[in-house]
Amino acid sequence: MKTSLIAAAALALLTGAAMAQTPAAPAAPVTAQTTVQRDVNQQQRIENGLQSGKITTREAGLLERDEAKVDKLQAKDMKDGKLSPAERRQLRAAQNKASRDIKAAETNGVNGNPLSASSQRMQADVQRNVNQEKRIENGLQTGSLTQHEAARLEQGQAHVDRVEAHAAADGHVGAGEQQRVQRAENHQSKRIHRAKTAG
Repeated sequence: MKTSLIAAAALALLTGAAMAQTPAAPAAPVTAQTTVQRDVNQQQRIENGLQSGKITTREAGLLERDEAKVDKLQAKDMKDGKLSPAERRQLRAAQNKASRDIKAAETNGVNGNPLSASSQRMQADVQRNVNQEKRIENGLQTGSLTQHEAARLEQGQAHVDRVEAHAAADGHVGAGEQQRVQRAENHQSKRIHRAKTAG
C-alpha cells in the first residue's frame, strides 16, 4: 500500500515537472487581419462587461479611449501595406495593455446597471463597434479590402471610439450624446461599404 502511494506521488511530481517545462505556445503572428480580429474580440469583451454589469458606462468610455489609441496605431502602422517587426511588437503591446485594462474593469468590483438607459445606449454603440470591426476583418480576409484601405478605416474607428469615450466620460451617455456617436458610426459604416465595394 505504501509503495503504491509513493509511486503515485512520484508520478504526480514527475508529471507536474514535465508540464512546467513544456514551453508556452507561441503567440499568433501579428498581421493586419489578426490585429483587427483582436479588436473585434476586445470590443466584444467590453460589450459583454456592459451587459453583465461588470463594466460601468464610465469604465467603458475609458476602455474605448484605449481602443481609439490601438486603432490609431493600426492606421499608422498598416498604411504602407506591411507591418514591420517593430510595428508588430508595438501593436501587440498596445493591445495587451487594452486587454489588461478590460480585465481590470471586469474584476475591480465596481458594477454598473446594465438596464439603465445610459448603459443601454453604450451597449448599442459598442455592439456597433463589434460589427464594424468584423466588417473590416472580413474585408481583409476576403480580399475586398487592402491593408491600406483597412488602415484608413481603422483611423475612422479611432474617431468613433474617441466620440464614445467623450460621451461616456462622466459615466452617463445621454440621448443627444448617443446621436453624435451614431452620426460618427453612420459615417464610418458608409466608408466601410464604399471601400469594400470599390473597384
